[in-house]
Amino acid sequence: MTLLKCATHVVADLADAVARYERWMDYRTVEQGVVPADLAQAWSAPASAGRRYAVLQPASGAEVFLRFVEGDPVPDYAPIRTYGWAAIELCVSDVEAVNARMIESPFEVIGPPRPLDGFATIKPMQVRGSDLETVYLTQILQPGPDTGLPQPQSLVDRPFIMVLACPDLRKTAQWVKDVLGLPMIDPVAIRYTMIEKAFGLPETAKTELTTARGGGQVFLELDQYPDEATERPRHAGALPPGVAITTMFYPDFDRLDGHWASAPVVREGAVYAGRRSGVLMTPEGALLEIVEGGEL
Repeated sequence: MTLLKCATHVVADLADAVARYERWMDYRTVEQGVVPADLAQAWSAPASAGRRYAVLQPASGAEVFLRFVEGDPVPDYAPIRTYGWAAIELCVSDVEAVNARMIESPFEVIGPPRPLDGFATIKPMQVRGSDLETVYLTQILQPGPDTGLPQPQSLVDRPFIMVLACPDLRKTAQWVKDVLGLPMIDPVAIRYTMIEKAFGLPETAKTELTTARGGGQVFLELDQYPDEATERPRHAGALPPGVAITTMFYPDFDRLDGHWASAPVVREGAVYAGRRSGVLMTPEGALLEIVEGGEL
């Protein structure tokens, strides 16, 4: 079981984003509404109260969601250039078939399918949508408990890894271990084409990253960003542009006492299902929403 529950992205036009993912990713809308004031406050984003949102579910029926929240575009925002949640990674059953579909879609293919340096278990590609969202679409070549990777049940399936851009990889990795108690692999250095392109790095450049596993599956990736990376610009009081929130299950709320940026309360809806939910803030200020449940 994955601990990952939802990835939230800020979009300029909700109807356009929903139509894009329903048509080209085979997702379906399971909930729509406006952001309640108390939830926006919990996200430290009171200006996002009253903005429209939608929750989408993959064709597989997996209860791991994408959530889109309307927000005003931020002129100075550039993807893969700032700290915080950088990308959503969806597992797919056939990355070449997905690539053929994406070429016909409104998504821009920014990285065609190719083996990943140092990781023989996956074959990813990357696209970018009109809301500047960066989406990794990854075929799992070796699913199972040994690798901690899922077996997709639809051509484009659920989010399975969320990518966090860090100014200090080891500091954030230690935070994940200390606060959440999750095991992490030792950092590895690979050629990372998305970061290479975003920062104009030479092909010889290497990027350090590490991953965390919970519930038997890998679900978090931490990337060390270059010194040229910056804090993410945002409108005052609003959710940050791009990937704004990662939501995960966690069973031991007592362990998190003293760490909450927003204390847990019971919430309803597809993402929360009547469970308690609170918000943590990572060392780089990224929002990590916690829903009570799951198994470590």
